[in-house]
Order: sequence, then structure tokens, then C-alpha cells
Amino acid sequence: MAKSNAGLRPSNGSTFSMLGADTNIVGNIEASADLHIDGRIEGDITCNALVQGEASEIVGAVKAETVRIAGTVRGTIAAREVVVLRTAKIDGDVAYDALTIEQGARLDGRLSPSGGHMPPAFGAADEAQVALEAAE
Repeated sequence: MAKSNAGLRPSNGSTFSMLGADTNIVGNIEASADLHIDGRIEGDITCNALVQGEASEIVGAVKAETVRIAGTVRGTIAAREVVVLRTAKIDGDVAYDALTIEQGARLDGRLSPSGGHMPPAFGAADEAQVALEAAE
């Protein structure tokens, strides 16, 4: 059950979408909106800002400007600003410009200060997508 809350607009004017705890999605999500995810996602997520609830699980890569993780993530995270809350469990690498990790959070992976650049795994995927689109 995905719903867009046009009435809840962040100060930058972008929209906000919420995926509730009863949501289970298999597939990639691309959104220009800010996302709040309380359900389970099996696939890659690309959005402006991501807020993950405590009971949420993401199995796949996350790419966003800002990420706030409170649940479980099994995959790579790449963002300019990453906040890992004490309830978070991350099994994967994290690329960031700014990083905050609360005491009690669990992380099994590498931390890479990216200096504003996405990690090679994302860069290669983006270049492959551009090549596919150009070929069409």
C-alpha cells in the first residue's frame, strides 16, 4: 500500500511517499520524492531522501542524498548524509560524505567517505544504464 502525501511537503518542495508496515515489494524503486519505508523491500531504492522505520527490512542497494536507517538493510548504501540509528542493522558497505552512527547500531561492512562521489558499484550501474538507453 503506497501512498503519496501531497499535504506533507518538506521545505524544499519535494513530495513525500510512505510505504506502510504491511507493504512487501519485490522490485526496484525509483522516486524523486522523499520516502518513508516501514515495510519490506527486496530491490534497489533510488530517491532523494530515505527514512527507514525500525521494523523495516531492505534487501538491495540504497542510493539517496540523505538516508536515516533504523531497521535492517542488506546491501550497499550510498548517500551524502547517512544517519544510522541505534536500532539499525546493516550488512553491507556504506559510502557517505557525512556519517552519524548511534551507539548500539550494528554494521557489518566497509565505511567509505566518498567525497561527494558515488561508490564504483553505483557508478558502473549508472554508466551501464546510460549505455543501454543510448543504444535504444
